[in-house]
Parts: sequence; structure tokens; C-alpha cells
Amino acid sequence: MFTHKTPRVAAARRLTTRSGRSKAGRFLAEGAQAVGEALASAHRVHELFVAPAAAQRNGTLLRRARDGGVTVSMVTERAGELLSETVTPQGLVAVCDSVDVPLPAALAGQAHLVAVLVGVTDPGNAGTVVRTADAAGADAVVFLGDSVDVHNGKSVRASAGSVFHVPIARAERLEDVLAACRTAGLTTVAADGKAQQDLVGYQRSARLGRPTAWLFGSEAHGLDGHTVAAADEAVRVPIYGGAESLNLASAATVCLYSSAMARRQEGRSD
Repeated sequence: MFTHKTPRVAAARRLTTRSGRSKAGRFLAEGAQAVGEALASAHRVHELFVAPAAAQRNGTLLRRARDGGVTVSMVTERAGELLSETVTPQGLVAVCDSVDVPLPAALAGQAHLVAVLVGVTDPGNAGTVVRTADAAGADAVVFLGDSVDVHNGKSVRASAGSVFHVPIARAERLEDVLAACRTAGLTTVAADGKAQQDLVGYQRSARLGRPTAWLFGSEAHGLDGHTVAAADEAVRVPIYGGAESLNLASAATVCLYSSAMARRQEGRSD
């Protein structure tokens, strides 16, 4: 049984840092939900670390891993705790290949709906948007600029396994993302609380069902003026009550689902 001093466990622990993940090209997926989605996906799982208590709870999952050729390594409860990034360690951690792909690959084919996160630094929000994008049938999620690493443990958990379902790309320059989206036939739409046109009016104009790349800014600051001006359109989610605004995840849900439903109402569900 491996301990926290075993070299393979120590190497896996380094994946809890962004630099460690970047250097290795791997990340950790913790818990039965994330591990199950990783095993079911096309992404490679290199090793599964399991503490004794978790092994008793997840026998079926361990058999799936072994049947799929994944190395299953038993570790002490202490080692399982140190591999965990949660308050309550689950004792089940998979070492997976990074999921991000080059931007052109993420937008390849006929992309109809894309979420672009611009400077989003909260990992929980980022992971939730990935989950929402996946549920809405989006074709890709793009992390732009200094946005959080999607492989961050909190992001992976917040995505509920969706990091293994939807193509994810990272880009440094806004101009590159806008150009790639337009080349793919996508209209770029900035979600901006100060925009003149609201989502209801935009939908009535019959433009909401077009292939769209939504741009979302950080919860604290939203999108800056340069980004809003560079997009093809700017749209705000209307606020009917007394709330000052919606948080990032809620606004993204409204926008992405509005686009997805408009497209289906127009009979363009391909």
C-alpha cells in the first residue's frame, strides 16, 4: 500500500498546483462522479489512487478502471487526504491527461454555441459555466487571458464531470479568439449588464438562434469596454426585481440556454 511518501503519490500531489499541472500535462479528478466521467470519456486516465474506505464504497468503479487498463493503486487514508483538495476527502483520485485542446480544434466542424470566459478567476464559477455549457449543448468553452485553470480542483468538481464532455481551449489574446470565432461562422456576443439591448429584444429580432459565441467577464468586474466594443453585439440580461445584477454563473445559464432554446425553436437542432 502506497503512503504519502511513495514517489508516485508525491508526483500526483504536485498536480494540485497550476505549475505542476502545466509541467506534467496532467491533473487530478477527485470523487466517484468525476472519476466515473473520466473513465467513460476518451481522455486518458493514467492511475487511480484509492484509500481503503473508498475502495469498499466504490467496488464497481474500481472494476471498471481495471477492466479499462487503468492502474489502480491502494494508498493509506493519510495519502488519500493529502491528494485531496476538499474539506472532506473522498479517498478516490484519478490522474488524468489535461483536457484542453488548441482553439482551432475546439471550434472545428460546425460550432453553433460557444462560451468564452474572459478573465474569470473564480474556479467554482468557471467550473459551473463549463457544466452549464455542457448541459446547454455548447460546442466548446474557451478560457481567455488570465482566466483560472480549468484543471483546478475546484473547477473540476464544480463542472460535475463536464470537463470531460465539452471541448475546452485556452487562448491569450482576445483578438485571436474573436477572429477564430468569426472564421467558424459565429457571431460574438458580449454579455454586458450596461448594454442597450436586452436579451428579450435580441430574441425578438430573430438573431438569438444564430451560431453564437457568448463572452462572459469576471463576476467582480464583468467585461471591460474594449472587449464589449470588439464583440459583434452586446446584450444584457434584464433584471425585473430589486437585485443589482446576476452572478456570472446565473447570467451564463440564462444566455446559453436562451441561445440553445431559440435554435431548437427554429428547428435548427443540428
